[in-house]
Amino acid sequence: MQAAATIKMTDLEQIKGAIAAKMDSASFSSWIAPLQFNVCNGDLVLTAQNQFSADFIGSVHKNVLSSIAAQFGLNLVICVRGANVKSSVANDNNVQSYAPVKTVEQAGVVNGFDTFVCCDENAFVLSACKKIAAGSVSFSPLFIYGASGCGKSLLVDCIEDSTSGRVIKMSGGQFVSEFTRSLHDRTIFAFKDFCRNCDTFILDDVQALAGKRATCEEFAQLLMDLRAAGKNIVLTANVAPSNLNGFDRRLQSLLASGLVADVAAPTTNVKRVMLMRAGVASDVADAISSRVSCDGHLVGGVAMKIKTYVELMGQSVTMDIAEHLLADTLKKARTPIAMVKSMCEKLGVAYDAVCGKGRCRGVVLARQMMMAVLKEVTNLSLTEIGRVCGDRDHATVVYALSQIEKLKKTDLVLAAQMNQLIADCR
Repeated sequence: MQAAATIKMTDLEQIKGAIAAKMDSASFSSWIAPLQFNVCNGDLVLTAQNQFSADFIGSVHKNVLSSIAAQFGLNLVICVRGANVKSSVANDNNVQSYAPVKTVEQAGVVNGFDTFVCCDENAFVLSACKKIAAGSVSFSPLFIYGASGCGKSLLVDCIEDSTSGRVIKMSGGQFVSEFTRSLHDRTIFAFKDFCRNCDTFILDDVQALAGKRATCEEFAQLLMDLRAAGKNIVLTANVAPSNLNGFDRRLQSLLASGLVADVAAPTTNVKRVMLMRAGVASDVADAISSRVSCDGHLVGGVAMKIKTYVELMGQSVTMDIAEHLLADTLKKARTPIAMVKSMCEKLGVAYDAVCGKGRCRGVVLARQMMMAVLKEVTNLSLTEIGRVCGDRDHATVVYALSQIEKLKKTDLVLAAQMNQLIADCR
């Protein structure tokens, strides 16, 4: 009798060791080690202290535990201390009900993809969004990434508005909250069914799941189930899948297994169109579009401020009024001379030398680079550019531009310097 008990204890220790080898130490010590292990009638019975622990272990670690039990020829049963040993956590979904927490509807109305102002850089991602809204696609999941304010959330709103089937759309923070709530309320299986019962699943701001291991595991399983069922999946984040922090390599590869597309920040023309659509006068939109940061949220705020001013004050917004009204938002206009002085500091040459008669090779090259930058970022004529750079004539400016174009093709360092100077002067 004592020998049989010793053999049984040895088997349980072997089972525990096999489970520990398959899991990270933190999860094992937090969730598995406190369980009471027992073998009864061909079942590996794991007894938890409360229903919450049993539900969590059953939803997150059940696959690992079942595979280890099968290696020893056992079936897995998870139960709660004091309950019937035979009652498994795998509850019948029909006895559970789940409904997401109602969120406040936003006042803005999305009217399909016409709402999104597209530039050439975003034509590809816009076409992919239209394709996925039209029906089942082969490139699911569609992973859209880009900086804040570039239009990711607007694109998924357009998909939701244009899709005919059932769409479930959540933010990353909402998914974490709903998953945790379903565990607490013991409706995890109903939550799983809710997320899978759709034609298109959209999750905005995937990065909100970072570091939440249980939520990430549930989300990974959800993605695999949806893709296996031929459902469309749309995800957004602020960076590409490979650059997401707090996600393991398996989930990163799963996120990148479909079509990954980036969204470019609004260009000057896109900002101008956005302002005009919001009711800003065309001349004011033309003047301020280049002086507003490339952030769609900020452009929307500028348009809202001008629109509100017109409604409250009863007068149209002129450029003078816009300058005063948006003093905290608009970039200060830089004169060509200010640009030249700034470039002199970055290139390490004296402003007097650039505008003087010096023929030193370094000064001549710096002067030519400045002429090329002014040609790129301003509307000055070649004669005006020559005047700013020390009263050079038209022919000198033409020669400088041709020289810089030749050097950019062979000198990568100079090309990078030019790109940086242009970006700084815009």
